[in-house]
Amino acid sequence: MAAGLAAVPTLKTCRLGRNPFFGTLPKPSILARSLPSIRRADGTQRGVLTVCFVLEEHKEPILIEEEKQTVSTNISKGISEADQILSDRLAKKFARKKSERYTYLVAAVMSSFGITSMAVAAVYYRFWWQFEGGEIPISEMFGTFALSVGAAVGMEFWARWAHRALWHASLWHMHESHHRPREGPFELNDVFAIINAVPAIGLLAYGFFHKGLVPGLCFGAGLGITVFGMAYMFVHDGLVHRRFPVGPIADVPYFRRVAAAHQIHHSDKFDGVPYGLFLGPKELEEVGGTEELEKEISRRVKLSTNSRT
Repeated sequence: MAAGLAAVPTLKTCRLGRNPFFGTLPKPSILARSLPSIRRADGTQRGVLTVCFVLEEHKEPILIEEEKQTVSTNISKGISEADQILSDRLAKKFARKKSERYTYLVAAVMSSFGITSMAVAAVYYRFWWQFEGGEIPISEMFGTFALSVGAAVGMEFWARWAHRALWHASLWHMHESHHRPREGPFELNDVFAIINAVPAIGLLAYGFFHKGLVPGLCFGAGLGITVFGMAYMFVHDGLVHRRFPVGPIADVPYFRRVAAAHQIHHSDKFDGVPYGLFLGPKELEEVGGTEELEKEISRRVKLSTNSRT
C-alpha cells in the first residue's frame, strides 16, 4: 500500500506592537510566508505557514489633540522669542544711532559756535585796529571782503575737483568710509574737514596779526574758507546725511535740491556725478539727470512729511 501524502498547514499568529529598534510601525499590514514542506518519517509532508498581523498602535483623539497643542505652543514660543530678539536688536540700534546723532550734534554746535565767535571777533578787532590811525584803509577792507566771498565760492569748485580727482581716486581708501554704513559718530572721511581747516587757520592768523593789503587778502581768504566749511557741514552732514538736525534749513527749496543731488551721487547712477555740493543740481542737469533729481526731491519730501506726522 502506497504511503499517502497529506499536507497539514500550521497557522501561527503574532502581534507586533512597539519594537525597540524600529519604533511603532506606522500602519497595519499582513505578512505571510510559506516555508518549504517538511517530510516526516512516515512519508507524509507537512507544510508550515506563518501569518503575522502588524497592528498600529492606537491613540486616543484627546492625546492627538494635546500633541497638536504642544507643537503649536512650541512654534508660538519660538516665534515670540525671535520677535523679542529682533525687538531688542532694533532697540539697541535705535539707541546707538540716537547717541551718535547727539554726539555729532554737540561737536557741530561747539565747533560752529567756537569758529563763528572767533571769526566775528577777529573781523571786529582787525578793522578796529585799522581805524586807530584815523585813516580808513578802503583798499584793504575791500580786498578782505571781496576775497572772503571769492574764497567761499572758489571752495565749491575746489571741493568738486578734489572730490573727483582725489577722493574718488588716490584718496579713496579714506573717502570710502563716507560711502559705507557708518559705525559710530565719526568716520575716516572727516579728516578732510581738518585738512581744509589748517590753511584757513593759517591765513586768518597771518591776516589778523599783520596790517596791509596782503595780510588783508589772506584774512579774507581764510574767512571765506571758514564760511564755506560751516555751510558745508550743515548742508552736507546735517541736511543730506542727517548726522544732526538742521531745523528750518531742510525746508529751503534750493537746499532740498542740493540734498537730493548729493544723494544721487551716493547712488552712482551717473558715474558719481555730481561731485560738487552747492552747485550739484546744475552739474546733474548737465548730464541729463533732471528727471532723476525731481524724483529724489519728491521722495525726500514724502519722507520728511511722514516723519513729522
